[in-house]
Amino acid sequence: MSSPTPDALLGPADVRELAAVLGVRPTKQRGQNFVIDANTVRRIVRTAQVRPDDVVVEVGPGLGSLTLALLEVADRVTAVEIDDVLAGALPATITARMPERADRFALVHSDAMHVTELPGPAPTALVANLPYNVAVPVLLHMLATFPSIDRTLVMVQSEVADRLAAAPGSKVYGVPSVKANWYAEVKRAGAIGRNVFWPAPNVDSGLVSLVRRTEPVRTEASRAEVFAVVDAAFAQRRKTLRAALAGWAGSAAAAEAALVAAGVSPQARGESLTVEEFARIAENKVADEAAHKVAENKQENTA
Repeated sequence: MSSPTPDALLGPADVRELAAVLGVRPTKQRGQNFVIDANTVRRIVRTAQVRPDDVVVEVGPGLGSLTLALLEVADRVTAVEIDDVLAGALPATITARMPERADRFALVHSDAMHVTELPGPAPTALVANLPYNVAVPVLLHMLATFPSIDRTLVMVQSEVADRLAAAPGSKVYGVPSVKANWYAEVKRAGAIGRNVFWPAPNVDSGLVSLVRRTEPVRTEASRAEVFAVVDAAFAQRRKTLRAALAGWAGSAAAAEAALVAAGVSPQARGESLTVEEFARIAENKVADEAAHKVAENKQENTA
């Protein structure tokens, strides 16, 4: 493929000029902070280990800073943008700054939470500067909807990065940690300073790497059933699992039975459990319910 021109990426002046032409003012409502440093977006692409054969999906491309850096390396890039003005302008920016790669770019003008299919080949990687206010739900939705995504690198608020990558027993281990780990091996992949954004956010940012599990979590329970246990366990963090899962199981006694069958102490708390242990708990409630149905059917047949 031909090499992009050296000045193809957006610098601080380019970003501000584009924003001024479009009448764009970054909004807190959509968590918009535009990256204005070419070295930072190239670092993100390197850290994501984007390859020449990758089909990358990007969420929230904004003015196109990261999009252009991805197009330098990847085979194809599909950007999902909810903002009407930004979505309308991005294709022209790509064509003007990287004409030789414009046919490798596709835009989906939509809320990422509602995207269920993408044009072209299935995505192999997700690389994005995610809006802070919706980072976790968007990430989990994309991983669930597109199982072909093998590698993910997202830039999120530093606190969110810590939560996503937290291990069991950590103070910040919670619902995002467990659900992300259902899909992937998760780790912190670096920090990003505030001065590479416009406007500069009042929080630090972090990179999170997620590599899809080669072997899914082994369980007879569905993802929805496992996630229901996770949500219940962390809804009341200070309670023991026997108490926290009482509503989910139907009673504290039923919760204890599922926990004991799963090999988990009823006195344990959610923040100490692995995703595999949550799956076993869900599995044992499913097994218990199935046994009840069999018993009920037998009673009906003998009545």
